[in-house]
Amino acid sequence: MFNNSQKSKGDNKVAMLPTSTINIIGTGTTIQGDIVCEGDIRIDGQVNGLVSTKAKIVVGPEGDIVGDLVCQSADILGKVTGIIRVEELLFLKGNALVKGDVYTAHFEMEPTAKFNGRCYMDEQPVPPIKAEKTDKDNQKNGKSVLQEAQ
Repeated sequence: MFNNSQKSKGDNKVAMLPTSTINIIGTGTTIQGDIVCEGDIRIDGQVNGLVSTKAKIVVGPEGDIVGDLVCQSADILGKVTGIIRVEELLFLKGNALVKGDVYTAHFEMEPTAKFNGRCYMDEQPVPPIKAEKTDKDNQKNGKSVLQEAQ
């Protein structure tokens, strides 16, 4: 029924399936769990879990992801809460809302999109900056935290 790649005996025509795969999670669909695929994926529904592909992720205006994204490139128009790792271009469009850290080579954002998190564009992400002096450092210097504050 779905496989049309059969050769008929009377002619030399071969019906081939498209080489690129596009996966669609439609509006009104909720997925609890991880999605791992090879081709492009468009999410217009809800996903609670990791979404990973070697290609492109598009989160439509109604799309809502609570979990991490890992992909080559991404266009986000909906809502993503989690860490986003994109090898090439991350593009926040329209009324996109991203809550979480971003690791990407290139980052583009329209003025109407919202981004709450940190963005890392280096090859090796830099860890968060620590306070200049920790309690341990102050104790080594013979001072307590209370003495340092005074």
